[in-house]
Amino acid sequence: MQIIDGKKVSAEVKERVRQQTLQLKNDYNITPGLAVVIVGDDPASRVYVNNKKKACEVVGFKSEEYALPAKTTQEELLDLVKTLNTKEDINGILVQLPLPKHLDDKAVIEAIDPKKDVDAFHAVNVGKIMLGEYDFLPCTPAGVMEMLHSYDIPVEGKECVVIGRSNIVGKPMGMLLLHENGTVTICHSRTKNLAEVCRRADILVAAVGIPKFVKADMVKEGAVVIDVGMDRDENGKLCGDVDFENVKDKCSFITPVPGGVGPMTISTLMKNTLKACKLQNNIE
Repeated sequence: MQIIDGKKVSAEVKERVRQQTLQLKNDYNITPGLAVVIVGDDPASRVYVNNKKKACEVVGFKSEEYALPAKTTQEELLDLVKTLNTKEDINGILVQLPLPKHLDDKAVIEAIDPKKDVDAFHAVNVGKIMLGEYDFLPCTPAGVMEMLHSYDIPVEGKECVVIGRSNIVGKPMGMLLLHENGTVTICHSRTKNLAEVCRRADILVAAVGIPKFVKADMVKEGAVVIDVGMDRDENGKLCGDVDFENVKDKCSFITPVPGGVGPMTISTLMKNTLKACKLQNNIE
């Protein structure tokens, strides 16, 4: 059993982005810019935003934070997005989700210029992922693929099972595995004989949001297990969707929580912002 070290892979990705950013500055006098919008004071959102700002510093990006009060109206938020769409020094726009309940997150995402949608949530970018002709990939699924590549784990011809069908992780995860010629099953709350389906998986991705949901009897001997979950157990301790201690000895590879998929999400965001900057400036 080998633990997939997300911190290590993430650091390697950020270093590659840092070097390319330096080259952009030297060759074209251009610095990639990321705008992060946070509405209200959700503590988890604040942690994520701070981590994104730190990552921008590490890779040499310009970052702007727009912290809006919880009572911000839909119109005010959409006006800000429209302004950021026109700012030439901002290449990526990220609106931190979840938004307060009175705001329509779908309308906000659709207001972002698809060329600046570095989360790849806009319908245009989602459609491009479906076709396999994408500019950006959603950060978490793309981070998972980066880990698999980094550890030379082949996808082609493998039985891949994704638990969870969210638009942010489950569905795009399935598409990315499919693009690399995996045979993909996406499971959800209505799936019959879930444990049996999971046991077929050579690569099992858990993105269901339930602490320690994946038990040892759901995992095939020698499987690769990717845990996308960020949950709290009965003692309030951070854990994933996989019962790590009981599952790990059955795996060939497994991601821990924390230190697995989490760091990859932010490094992929940096990668997407760099690409957005190059596309907007017609740089190969």
